Amino acid sequence: MNIKQEAINAIENLPDAVNFEEIMYRLYVLEKIHQGQAAISNGNVKTIDELKQEVANW
Repeated sequence: MNIKQEAINAIENLPDAVNFEEIMYRLYVLEKIHQGQAAISNGNVKTIDELKQEVANW
């Protein structure tokens, strides 16, 4: 499924009484999911141990 169709499906699954803010939020979440999937595909991830170390340095 292409991105345009995913966006259309996401909007169609919202209730009829939806406002633009909710539509934009749904599309924003969809984009963030795609970015995360791309990061995983590109190997741009951290291990749990790396995250624990990063949090410990806060």
